[in-house]
Amino acid sequence: MQNKKIKIGKNVVLSNNGPLAVIAGPCVIESEKSVLALAAKLKKITSELKVPFIFKASYDKANRSSVSSYRGPGIKEGLKILARVRKELGVSVLTDVHTEEQAPAAAAVVDMIQIPAFLSRQTDLIKACALTGKPLNIKKGQFMAPEDIFNVIKKAESFGSGGISLTERGASFGYHNLVVDFRGLEIMKKSGYPIIFDATHSVQLPGGAGSKSGGNREFVLPLSKAAAAVGVSALFLEVHENPKKALSDGPNSVDLKLFRQILKETKAIDGAIK
Repeated sequence: MQNKKIKIGKNVVLSNNGPLAVIAGPCVIESEKSVLALAAKLKKITSELKVPFIFKASYDKANRSSVSSYRGPGIKEGLKILARVRKELGVSVLTDVHTEEQAPAAAAVVDMIQIPAFLSRQTDLIKACALTGKPLNIKKGQFMAPEDIFNVIKKAESFGSGGISLTERGASFGYHNLVVDFRGLEIMKKSGYPIIFDATHSVQLPGGAGSKSGGNREFVLPLSKAAAAVGVSALFLEVHENPKKALSDGPNSVDLKLFRQILKETKAIDGAIK
C-alpha cells in the first residue's frame, strides 16, 4: 500500500508513515486577540516538542444546534484574522468552508481547506474546493461507513485536488452519542492518503445539551493514544484556554493546560510504532 504525502504550507508534510503532526486551535474565531494569543502558545508548545503544527479555526459555524448560538465573525473578518495568524506567526492554517462560493476566498488565505463532516458527500462543494488547487481535509460524515469515503475520494480526485487527507471524527451511535470504530482507520488507510484522527469531535455529544452539544473531554487523551497506536498522520484537537467559557464546542474542547501532555504521550506512541 502506497503512503501518499501531502505538503501543507511551507513546513508541514502529512503521511501515515511520517512523524505525527497536529491540527489544533479553537472551534471558532471568538476574537482577533484571542486567536492570535492561542495560536502563539500552540506554536510554542509544538515547536518545543518538535511536532509539525497546522493552526485551525472556523470563521463561521453554519451547523450550530440553535439559531441563537454564536457562529463566528463571518468570512470577511474571519479570513482577515486567519491571514494575520499565518503571516505573523509563520504557521500553516486550515479552515472549513460551507458553500461553493466560499472556496476561492478561503483558498486565497489558508494552506488547507476542510470539508465539514455533514457536507462530505456534497459533490459541488468538493468540486469547488478541489478546483482551488489547495489540499483538502475531508471529514468522514458521522453517518458514513469507512469504506464510503472512497467514493468521496474519487470525487475530489476527478476534480484535480491539490492533495487529500481523511479525518475520522466518530460515528453516530443512537441519539446524542458518537463512537469510534478504530477498524475504520485501517480501512481508510487503504486509500494511501494521510489519515487524521479528530479526538475532540469524537467525544462530542451532538445536541446532547438541549440547545447545544455536550461532550466528554476526559476521553480525548485515551482516544488520541489509541489512534496513535493504530497509526495516523495527525491528530485534530480543538483547544481553548478556558473551555467552560468557549463560545462553541466547549464541552469537548481540550484545555490548553493539557495540550502538551497529549502531544508528549501520543508522540511517544507514534515513535514506537513507526
